[in-house]
Amino acid sequence: MAMRPDASAPALLVEADGGSVVMDPRRTYHVGRDPAGEVVLHDARVSWHHAVLRTDHGHWLLEDEHSTNGTYANGRRVEHCDVGPGSVIRFGNPTDGPCAVLSGAPTPRTDAPRPSAVSYPAATRTFRQPSSVRPLPRAARTTRIGRAPGNDLVVDDLAVSRRHAELLAGPDGYEIVDLGSHNGTYLNGQPVARAAVVPGDIIGIGHSAFALVGEELQEFIDTGEVSLDVQDLAVHVDRGRKTLLDGVSFPVAEKSLLAVVGPSGAGKSTLLNALTGLKPADHGAVLYDGRDLYRDYAELRQRIGLVPQDDILHSQLTVHRALGYAARLRFPEDTAKAERQARVDEVIGELGLAQRATQPIHSLSGGQRKRVSVALELLTKPSLLFLDEPTSGLDPGMDRSVMHMLRGLADDGRTVIVVTHSVLSLDVCDRLLVLAPGGRIAYYGPPEEALRFFGFTQWPEAFEAFEADSVRDWAGQYRASPLHRRYIAGDSRQPRHAPEAPRGPVAAPKAQSWGGQLRTLMRRYAAALSADRTFLIIMVALPFVMGAMAHALAGRSLTRDSALNALLILCVGAVLTGAANAVRELVKERTIYQRERAVGLSRSAYLMSKVLVLGAVTVVQAVVLTMVGLFGVRLNAPAGAGVLMPPLVEITLAVALLAFTAMMLGLFVSALVRKEEVTMPLLVLLAIVQVVFCGALLKLSGTPGLEQLSWLVPSRWALGAMAGTIDLHRIVPQGLTADPLFQHRPGIWLLDMAMLIVLSLVLGFLVTRLLRRREPEIMRK
Repeated sequence: MAMRPDASAPALLVEADGGSVVMDPRRTYHVGRDPAGEVVLHDARVSWHHAVLRTDHGHWLLEDEHSTNGTYANGRRVEHCDVGPGSVIRFGNPTDGPCAVLSGAPTPRTDAPRPSAVSYPAATRTFRQPSSVRPLPRAARTTRIGRAPGNDLVVDDLAVSRRHAELLAGPDGYEIVDLGSHNGTYLNGQPVARAAVVPGDIIGIGHSAFALVGEELQEFIDTGEVSLDVQDLAVHVDRGRKTLLDGVSFPVAEKSLLAVVGPSGAGKSTLLNALTGLKPADHGAVLYDGRDLYRDYAELRQRIGLVPQDDILHSQLTVHRALGYAARLRFPEDTAKAERQARVDEVIGELGLAQRATQPIHSLSGGQRKRVSVALELLTKPSLLFLDEPTSGLDPGMDRSVMHMLRGLADDGRTVIVVTHSVLSLDVCDRLLVLAPGGRIAYYGPPEEALRFFGFTQWPEAFEAFEADSVRDWAGQYRASPLHRRYIAGDSRQPRHAPEAPRGPVAAPKAQSWGGQLRTLMRRYAAALSADRTFLIIMVALPFVMGAMAHALAGRSLTRDSALNALLILCVGAVLTGAANAVRELVKERTIYQRERAVGLSRSAYLMSKVLVLGAVTVVQAVVLTMVGLFGVRLNAPAGAGVLMPPLVEITLAVALLAFTAMMLGLFVSALVRKEEVTMPLLVLLAIVQVVFCGALLKLSGTPGLEQLSWLVPSRWALGAMAGTIDLHRIVPQGLTADPLFQHRPGIWLLDMAMLIVLSLVLGFLVTRLLRRREPEIMRK
């Protein structure tokens, strides 16, 4: 019979392998090489699961788990024995094997500063040694912190600004003051500009956490070796009638690789969103090394990397250039170019992409493109790395290559969680989480034990059983098994935690100013467009083709027979030119935008970069279209003059403004649709609507309903402006040309042009709102 932990036993402090752990008498502690154990020993003589320390009837017991080289207490080999303060235990060899010394756990003094969560994280219950300790004498009233060598406390981290923050000493204690840093200064997980600091508080700057202990400032650097404790996550939709996640709890050890598998609809994507904080669970908590991720999301989000299923880089760019632009967006604006390039070269080398650095991303294999996406996330040195279906669409060889890459990333000091449909390379993972339909845990533990637990020999059989056997309680069966007691109840080190969700949306820190982001985005977008040969060919050919058609219809002069048709072709050409440029641009980059928005991209800077670059291209095309269409054509304007300017200038302005408004309409459609495939049919529909409601084919003035609807159509106003320029009423004195918007009057012409500007602004506002809908739920603001 298994012994139940006895809370009446004393707490012990075990010191082993360079670290110390306070052992709670209510818990069981596994010793071995398994990274998921409470006491991890890095020695080849130690078995994966070597021994167990537990309590019974008020005292501690040591039990050997049939280890290969044995467990030794006070010099003799034991299978099980009582231990306590003063006991010396060796594993694997009685003389020089790894040693654990037990002593009484220290009782905190009531007058001592309370330990911070980084010096004694609740999830690991391990006392951590600070990376550095700096005395803070009262004489030195200001301690400046930053990346530059001239600071009092230099933090070698590209996420830290050169002059980041100051710790001020005053008569009432200490204050932390942010110095306008780009990634922010945090106090207990919340961004602050100026705030009082008391012992036990956590000051977050980049990957470093600082805690006041007496008159010392202790620094703890997040090197990536962090744990994750998931507690009772639940997600409900349809007002609670449907459950996507149902009480999901499991621990993830430091430097481990966890795979999440399960049939379609089991809640894998929902779990990924909850673990990354992009869409917090309705109930439960996610503890990042003992810190509530949802509560401290503003700070901890910078420690999390997420690689979506779709590529998150512009495929037209080379590997080095794409990562270079990403580094400009993610690192502080005061980061030197050499520093950014050094980090880019470092991750390229780490992921084996040095030979591919100058290749366009679209020319790489599927596995290599996935490595580039991972490289982008590694730029900021995340401690937690999440991947969504990284092997989707890859052949078995590439599948295994990607999984071995993830294994290496975990071994290098990160915690990696991968959601996958593939079961080909689960053997490289430390832990496997299997979700059953309904979002419940059907299995959690070593991958090699999973199929045996389910009673199958192949994974397809297990997945078929999940779908076919809806009566079987897979989650209940696992909860009642010894595997649950060992790998979830036994490994989870954190007591139940009352979750604290963030108050309202969380704004991402902006590594660059708005202007800096805009310049980087414009340069990147222009580089991507110039590398897209298909776009360049269409961009050059379309205005010439449409202009040639307009020129053929116009003849040598705009007459009764040709004037309206020529102006109509100019309208259609401008609409097709502008809308075709933009109708795919937002939907095809949606995954890129969502990921960059989550790490600090400005929504308005992103949209403005599109508007400015595409706008410049569109206006140039419109000028070419007008010049080709009206070259050598006599415009027959009254007295050879337009309304306010020469007629060719006015028509060119009207066509350019129409093309720009059509481009904004294309961006609106691109932000509205969910799939890129539907944009081309919608482009054709837009062109038809512009033709029908421009006023050249139907009498709109004085027709209730149609007239009001036409006010929303840009070509209606552009055709009116061009018709007013040449005084179409005079050239064609009857029929459709009796429209009041076609009058050769300054007020009417300015109204036509102003309405195009108004429509552009309205469309820009709508695009902004639609972009917001596509953002992570936790940061919609």
